[in-house]
Amino acid sequence: MTRRTKLDGLAEFRQGSALDLPFERHTFDRAYMLHVGMNIADKAGIFREVRRVLKPAGLFTIYDIMRTGDGAIRYPVPWALSEETSFVAEVKDYRDALQNAGFRVAQERGRRPFAIEFTERMMARMAQGGPPALGLHLLLGEKAPIMAGNILAMMKEGVLEPVELYARAV
Repeated sequence: MTRRTKLDGLAEFRQGSALDLPFERHTFDRAYMLHVGMNIADKAGIFREVRRVLKPAGLFTIYDIMRTGDGAIRYPVPWALSEETSFVAEVKDYRDALQNAGFRVAQERGRRPFAIEFTERMMARMAQGGPPALGLHLLLGEKAPIMAGNILAMMKEGVLEPVELYARAV
């Protein structure tokens, strides 16, 4: 894709483990995680690695689905087919792990209303005319509507919610 958009000279891609990043200490000014934490049990390990590669005062932002209330998680969900591969944590667990890794949480924002509205619109479009040519359903497969319905119900019940966290390296 970067070649098609003539950005190949401006981008570099590396593959590695989030728990053992292939970068030197204090390499980056900023880092982010977007829908990653639900897939990895060792949040403390991720945050330690991100802290290691961030420069002092570097910004780390997170947008993950987090547990915000009681209730069972119904599977499948977009990140897991069953409980064995789902590592959803509470917001407090993220805050504590960030602090222990050397971050100060500067801002936190729940995104439940936005996510409910977005998911409802997506599901309505899919019901009217089928899925779009490009979309998350290509990755999730035939269970995509069930996954979307499960996550929507749990967001409405207050069990899960996307949460944004902004943290500074100290």
